Amino acid sequence: MEGMSEREYSAHTGLSRGAIQKARKASRLVVYSDGSINAAASDVRRADMTDPDQQRRSTGSGDSSFSGPADSSSYLKARTALTVYQAQDKQLGIQKKKGTLVDRARAEALVFRLARQERDTWVTWPSRVAALMAAEVAAEVEKQSGTPVIIEAAILQRVLETHVRQHLEALADLRVSLG
Repeated sequence: MEGMSEREYSAHTGLSRGAIQKARKASRLVVYSDGSINAAASDVRRADMTDPDQQRRSTGSGDSSFSGPADSSSYLKARTALTVYQAQDKQLGIQKKKGTLVDRARAEALVFRLARQERDTWVTWPSRVAALMAAEVAAEVEKQSGTPVIIEAAILQRVLETHVRQHLEALADLRVSLG
């Protein structure tokens, strides 16, 4: 045998035996008539014919801080991140279809609208009930004391409005957090 076997040349170059076989099929190696590999001539031909990125990738050598086409770890990280993103996107789509996920802006608008309706109802409440309350209180006092009593509905309305506004101001400090 004049030259090296595939295994010997693999150890000589630091490449896998499969890489040596591929290089042989692609005529990047110089082979003697007995099938053995001419190491010196093959090294030169392989260097001339092989893309430097491919050499760096197959040997695993090179600068580890290099982040280009030869850095397979950065590709794997990017591919993993893409896969995770796609899975999360599908999960959000499923939750949206099931109705367990709602649009944040829409939910905030709904909460704001409901709070405004509730406030408006409370602001108008004293004017709706002041006359009824004045009559009920006057009747109860008259029943217990036996003397006729008149309670001004306007005065009762102002008192109720004052207390309702104080209560609403206290409630205005509450903040709704949706996330």
